[in-house]
Amino acid sequence: MSESAVLDALAPVGGRPMGAPEVADTSVRIMIAAADAFAEHGFSATTTRDIASRAGLSPAGVYVHFSSKEVLLFELSRRGHMRARDTLVASAREAASPTDALRDIIGGFSRWHADHHQLGRIVQFEFRHLSPEHRAEVLDLRKEIDTVVADILRAGVEAGEFEVDDVRTTALALLSMAIDVARWYQPGLRRTPESIERSYGDLAVRLVRRG
Repeated sequence: MSESAVLDALAPVGGRPMGAPEVADTSVRIMIAAADAFAEHGFSATTTRDIASRAGLSPAGVYVHFSSKEVLLFELSRRGHMRARDTLVASAREAASPTDALRDIIGGFSRWHADHHQLGRIVQFEFRHLSPEHRAEVLDLRKEIDTVVADILRAGVEAGEFEVDDVRTTALALLSMAIDVARWYQPGLRRTPESIERSYGDLAVRLVRRG
């Protein structure tokens, strides 16, 4: 199964509904089970046996595909960050102006963290449990994401659309604002993913717009 197909199973457009059909690919089924367990109990309190039970396997069946639960966390984090990077790059490429690009990117990134709040919490807030080697790889992906937003801010400054003194810090602040949605969002709130996308995209532009 391709990287894209794995992510579509883990985080389909609009979020993964409760009671979704069982996934045939065993490794993806294990990752979905791990994501659900990490979201419910946290990484430290989740056991391999718990993940295996959710996936309909024995613990030995999990180890055939993943050598440890830390590797599972890494795969979830790596794939989630790669999807985020590729999505932001595509949005930036398709936008008509830096203003449109920033609105689309921060709005869309915020909505993703609402639609996929469980996976978002794992990817963003269980980071400390990764091994040093895996942490470094995910940090490299985060730097690539930061660079996408920083490049848009620079383009906006050059075009006279934005007024930004510290591009890197501003990019980090805007992305942090979007990521934080995963911390507080719950389905059924008055604020929908669509309204979050609109309000956060507009807020990002207001924060950097010249004048």
